[in-house]
Amino acid sequence: MTQDHTLARDNTGTEVMGAVDEASGNPSYVIADISCDGAWLSAPEPDAVVPTEWC
Repeated sequence: MTQDHTLARDNTGTEVMGAVDEASGNPSYVIADISCDGAWLSAPEPDAVVPTEWC
């Protein structure tokens, strides 16, 4: 996974990160709660939506 990522924290104790995974040759955008095992989802990079409030 690339080191370009976004970390979001709130007062619930969760840590959510997003990154582009290019390891398979088919880039995917991955969002994961790194404070909880198995809590992640991914979408092919061309299909990923850019949140307008982050731009």
